[in-house]
Amino acid sequence: MTAAAPFGPRAFQLVLLRRMADHQPGLVEDARRALGAPLSEMREANRRWQAMSRAPRGPGALRRYRSVLGEPEVSERRVIGDLECDALLWPLPLWPELRFEVMAGPGGAVWNAWLVRALNAPSPVLGPAATLLPWSCTVAEVARAFAPARPMEGSAPTRWALAFTDGATGTPYVAEFTWGLFQRLLPGRADG
Repeated sequence: MTAAAPFGPRAFQLVLLRRMADHQPGLVEDARRALGAPLSEMREANRRWQAMSRAPRGPGALRRYRSVLGEPEVSERRVIGDLECDALLWPLPLWPELRFEVMAGPGGAVWNAWLVRALNAPSPVLGPAATLLPWSCTVAEVARAFAPARPMEGSAPTRWALAFTDGATGTPYVAEFTWGLFQRLLPGRADG
């Protein structure tokens, strides 16, 4: 029996892709092939991540991200309202213009973990909502482009949604995200 390969950035990207496959199977298939990873490797990466996440004596979430992704490219202190937190960002080869960001509070409790635009990367110019393309933008970019956007609970722990009305057309929408990356646009309700 051979030992399992170390769980590193490649396997972590497969974990992100696994959840994105629910909405964008074609893009996930292309990304998985770009990594040279068979479907079985993606399933195994997800199984191992779930086991690490649920292990009763496993490392806390922040230590788990650090052990998998290594030292962050950026580590900074941020103040959000009355709260202080640490923001740690890592590059991932599949998304060179993005960074995986972990926001951690006192004691290393992870408050949020998702993909964000890299600090020096240009943000996309977002036109009418109906022209949004999957994987083209992040939660923050859609929230800025279609302010005021209202955060909504996602359908799973790694999912987010934003409700907004396209100012150009007056059409209400719900934008869905997985790991912070735009996945799909749904019709919204006019009453919010």
